[in-house]
Amino acid sequence: MSEISAVVASDLTLRYRSPTQATRGIAVDGADLEIPMGSILAVVGETGSGKSTLARAVALHADVRDERAPEITGGSLSVLGKELRGISARARSRLGLRVGYLRQEAGQHLAPRLTVEENIIEPIMTVDRRFDRTEAGVAAASLLDAVRLPLRLLDAMPHELSKGQRQRVAIARSLVLEPELLVADDPTAGIDVTVRGQILDVIADIQQERAFAALIVTADLGEVRRIASRVAVMMRGRIVGLGELDEVLDDPFHPYVRRLAQSLEATSALPIDAA
Repeated sequence: MSEISAVVASDLTLRYRSPTQATRGIAVDGADLEIPMGSILAVVGETGSGKSTLARAVALHADVRDERAPEITGGSLSVLGKELRGISARARSRLGLRVGYLRQEAGQHLAPRLTVEENIIEPIMTVDRRFDRTEAGVAAASLLDAVRLPLRLLDAMPHELSKGQRQRVAIARSLVLEPELLVADDPTAGIDVTVRGQILDVIADIQQERAFAALIVTADLGEVRRIASRVAVMMRGRIVGLGELDEVLDDPFHPYVRRLAQSLEATSALPIDAA
């Protein structure tokens, strides 16, 4: 029997609820993609392309009782072997224990009154309040080390950290339940350009060590090479390029992908001092 893929989308269409037809647009239109277990897919596209909506759906945040959440209105979406269309709340909750989600600017949404350690282990204690506190602390320390932060920060408060440090804490938090799939929505958004590469390297290194699957959204095609060899390019809700990064860029069949390839080539040709 073949191994179950981490994510399979087939002709997937996602919409947002709206009381008026004029604003009830399609956010994702007929997407087809697959993420094998243990692999990373980077999703690239401009603002409004649907990439964050796709990420939210894969992270189990579609078809929930929230008018701001997308709805699956066509096709199918399977995560870790479970079809999401029509899934029960109980089954979604169980599946959620196996999926880590790093929302946009997640570091800015840490609980301000909890320490770094308490923020990291909060998902564990939410699932099981009787979980051994010492064991949870060991997990927090291990993850803090994995995201390359000093252990002395375990007792720090979020406001005492830099933006980049808070984002690393958020990464640790998203991985504390040891998920089989990580969904990271633009993990370097709002982060100083000098440390964006370090954030991506942290995710890539932990993924290689723990072998979870990942869907990582980014607006910067130049960042993709640091984290993934496979890419999906989105434009206006559609996937207009999908496959190995070099193959997609070397033979782009869509004008938007062609422009991206030319832009990346021009950037790469700049001297280091000018970049």
